[in-house]
Amino acid sequence: MKNVLDKLNWRYATKMFDASKKVSKEDLNILLDAARLTASSYGLQPYHFYVIEDKDVRAKLRKASYDQAQITDASHLLVLANKPTFDESLVDNYIDNIIKTRGVSKGDVEGYSNMMKGALMGLPDAHKNSWTSNQTYIALGNLLTIAAEMEIDTCPMEGFDKAQYNEILGLAENNLNAAVVLAVGYRSNEDKTQHYPKVRYSKEEIITHI
Repeated sequence: MKNVLDKLNWRYATKMFDASKKVSKEDLNILLDAARLTASSYGLQPYHFYVIEDKDVRAKLRKASYDQAQITDASHLLVLANKPTFDESLVDNYIDNIIKTRGVSKGDVEGYSNMMKGALMGLPDAHKNSWTSNQTYIALGNLLTIAAEMEIDTCPMEGFDKAQYNEILGLAENNLNAAVVLAVGYRSNEDKTQHYPKVRYSKEEIITHI
């Protein structure tokens, strides 16, 4: 357990990436599997993850990110996109996956299906968008932790124009919306912020036992 805490103390929001260093395909796949295996409400995974490597696309995204260098200098750029709205197919597709994966019948999971539809389908679109966007942050947290375990640097980013991202990546036509971005790679030796002591409240200040 101490090793996990050491790695979490090691990680920081990397401001300068070494553009010459690339995350291996094997390590990238581990990160993507970690994202795929992340918990989500009801297990519905109402999102899609984009791995951006194309230099021209990333140059456009940098302009839509207030010219932040991490967008182009990191080894890979992950865009976590949520479904801003959804219909019953979100649940139906998941139920089909349960039936296939667990070898159960449709009748076995009909009650669960009806429960999910009853809880979700009547929500207004604004609430649906907020709920699915929140799900991407669960995946983001998992990615940050697993990357730290692997000593891969990351920078979670909200400073970007979502409308421009959606246009550049053609997300809206796939019923998706850019929720949060994660730059992934290796820190530059010139990034002075890597040496800053980590600033966090003490457990006593932010945790209450009842």
